[in-house]
Amino acid sequence: MSEEIVTEKAPKKVVERTTVEMSDGRKVEFTGKKKLVKEVLIDQEAGTVSVRFDFVNGQTRTFPVHGSKLMLEFAGHGASQKIGDEAAGEDDVDDMVVAIDNIITRLSDGNWSGRKEGDGFSGASVVIRAVAEVTGKTIEQVKAFLESKLAAAEAKGEKLTRQALYSSFRNPNSKTGQVILRMEQEKAQKANKVNADELLSELA
Repeated sequence: MSEEIVTEKAPKKVVERTTVEMSDGRKVEFTGKKKLVKEVLIDQEAGTVSVRFDFVNGQTRTFPVHGSKLMLEFAGHGASQKIGDEAAGEDDVDDMVVAIDNIITRLSDGNWSGRKEGDGFSGASVVIRAVAEVTGKTIEQVKAFLESKLAAAEAKGEKLTRQALYSSFRNPNSKTGQVILRMEQEKAQKANKVNADELLSELA
């Protein structure tokens, strides 16, 4: 007779939430140890933008960005931060370029949304180059094709992440998979500064 082993699940940690009435009468929720809540206030009709800072002690401050002598500096800083963050976490410089190209295209189209789960660009550059080699298409055409597949899946409510799409081209039995393997081997050989065959010849 088998004995059933029951393991107790650790209770979920309760996040403390504190509601504070601000000096202007608003009520703001602070979670955990957070002492400051920042909020960007955009009025599309008036064409104005401000940044509001709410403190856990009930104090609040608002800075109007529009009309500021430093407005261009603020815009440049925000764009630099937003675009640069897209390359964060990518180790390969070629993948970083793909990530930056992608966010620039999205922002140029008026799309502010950020990454979703599984939407990283790791391995993107080699996949794009492999598809371009196999199909004879340009890099830009391949990028547009891949983005259209992601957009089509999202429109249908299908869950297709960027990483899942890239992985589909890595099947070793496919043409693209074989090209990717060759490209990665070539890159590894260039990065390797020690010739293994020469070292082995010393043992002969």
